[in-house]
Parts: sequence; structure tokens; C-alpha cells
Amino acid sequence: MSADTSRGTLSGVSAYLLWGVLTAYWKLLDAFDAFELIGWRVVTAVVLLLALVAAQGKVRAVWGALRNPAMLWRVSVAAVLLVVNWTLYVWAVVNEHVIETALGYFIAPLLTSLLGVVVLREPLRALQKAAISFAAASVVVMTVAYGRPPLVALAIAASWAVYGLLKKRVALGPVESLTAETVVLTVPAIALVAWSFTLDNGIPATATTGEWVLVLLTGLITAVPLLLFAHSALRLPLTMIGPLQYFVPVINFLLGWLAYNEDLQPSRVVGFVLVWIGLGLTLTDTMRRRVLVS
Repeated sequence: MSADTSRGTLSGVSAYLLWGVLTAYWKLLDAFDAFELIGWRVVTAVVLLLALVAAQGKVRAVWGALRNPAMLWRVSVAAVLLVVNWTLYVWAVVNEHVIETALGYFIAPLLTSLLGVVVLREPLRALQKAAISFAAASVVVMTVAYGRPPLVALAIAASWAVYGLLKKRVALGPVESLTAETVVLTVPAIALVAWSFTLDNGIPATATTGEWVLVLLTGLITAVPLLLFAHSALRLPLTMIGPLQYFVPVINFLLGWLAYNEDLQPSRVVGFVLVWIGLGLTLTDTMRRRVLVS
């Protein structure tokens, strides 16, 4: 393994591990409203990201995207999907639905494959058909297990999959793209922060010094994994990066089950096993295609 590949692997693993343990980070702030936390996250992130793109000399690229009507539309839709995903995830974590977030991020890659077929007219191979079928079966099993459809998981999966699809149509690097998206979200985020000052139990009224530090660092914990991922993506093939994405739901699953003692009935385990089989088929299909191309 070359030094460049080693650095890329280390960066990729670090990025996904950080994204995984963000669950524990948000859990430390579970006394506060999810919308309030998202407002602070966006405001602190946009300040940090603007400073970063300025240091990198990329402000012109961000400004150009925001001035182009077609690009602004895509960035705005991506921003809405991103904030929906963030809000669902944070809400689920602070309201003891960590295991359901894991299911959502396990389903997301399979839903991405389905979107590729429906939207991009990509051919659906046999293993992909089987994988999507297992994912659908998992949703049915989880609906029976929960006594309701796993709406949080499905919404997380859908928002993330569509966000990923849309990002393919935004001709910006990962840092510039996220910066543009957070800029679009700045006004509603500031409104949420202002709203937090009116709450009797909000962050400004009740947060301890330690909690304030965590809140103000949400921009940093948003940017650092992204930068590590960008570093990794430049040095590793997609076939190596792809499997790393499963670190996040695996960590969420283990945290929800072992650290936060969320209920994991046998019927729910069956649902997870079905989606894991689907993911295994997807990885097999990816590796097979890689061998055929090489």
C-alpha cells in the first residue's frame, strides 16, 4: 500500500468514525430541542466554513454558485434535504431512537441504487434487485415489529439518498458545496437561534459551561469529518470508500443497543438481518463490477 493510499485510508476511516460517534456527541445535548440545536449547528458551521473557503481562496466559487439561478436552485434544494436529514437525526438521537437512525443509514445506500434506476435510468442488475427486495422486506418486518412504519428511518434514508443524488448535479467541491448550502440556511438558522433565547429551558437560559462548549463546537464537528472525507476521496477509489460508509450505522446500532439500552426485540433483529443481507449483495455486486472493469 502506497503512502498516499495509507493516508487516504486513515482519513476515510477517521471521517466515518467521527460521523459515527456524533451520536454520542448529540446525546450529551439531549436536554435541548432538536430544532434549537440545528439552528446553532448551522450558524456555527457557516462561520467556520466561510473562514475555511476564504483561507483556501475558494470564496469566488461559492459566490458564483449562489449567483447562478440554476445552481442556486440546486444548492437550495440540497440545503433543505440536508437540514431535514440533520434535524431528523438529531431529533431521533435526543429522543431515544438511535437504533432507528441506524436502520435509516443502512437503508440509504439501497435506496440510492433504486433512485439511480428510477431517476438516472441506470440498469438494475440481478444482485441489486435482490438487495432492494431484502430492504423492502426489512421495512415490512420493522413495521410489524414497531407496530408502525419506521418513519424516522425511512425519512432519514430518503433525505440522505436524494441529497446524494442531487449532489451529483452540483459542480462544486465538498467544502464549497456545504458552505453554499449553509449560507442558504443562514437566515432560518439565525431565526432558530433567536427563538432559543425566548425559551425558558433553551440553551441560553439553562446550558452549563460544558454544554455551551459543545454547542459552539457543533460547526467544527460538522466540518472536520467532511474535510477528512474530502482528503480521502482524492486518494482512494470508490470501491474502497464505499464500504466505509457502513461504519456510521454500525456504530449507531451498537450505541443504541449497548450504550443507551434501547429496546431491540428479536423481530427487529430480523429486520436488520434482512437489510444487512441486502447490503452484502450490494457490496458483492460492486466488487464484481470492479473485477470486470479492471
